Amino acid sequence: MESFTILDKVSSSDGEGGMVTNWQDGAIIRAVATLDNSMQSRLAEAQGVTSIYTVTTARAVILGFHDVIRRESDGQIFRITSNAKDRKTPKVAGIDMAQCSAEAWALPSGGAHE
Repeated sequence: MESFTILDKVSSSDGEGGMVTNWQDGAIIRAVATLDNSMQSRLAEAQGVTSIYTVTTARAVILGFHDVIRRESDGQIFRITSNAKDRKTPKVAGIDMAQCSAEAWALPSGGAHE
């Protein structure tokens, strides 16, 4: 496993009645992101879906739908597309892991207006 940083979404007023979303570094976690090379995934990519990954963490690290993480080794950003609490090993299992799906993603530049 390698270091990832959870990016926290912070919204603030843009001064004109709207909102600006920025991203701040949060907790550092240990995880692995592996590219899904299945035929179904490759067909989805050919139809315009972004690259699909499986993110594996320890059971205690529960990533949720639309959480955003950054892999520290190369700066790649991932947006979580499932809930890890739905795919984790039971406490009695010898393997301590949780998994979720993710997509390669880019943070909106300059803050995203909502």
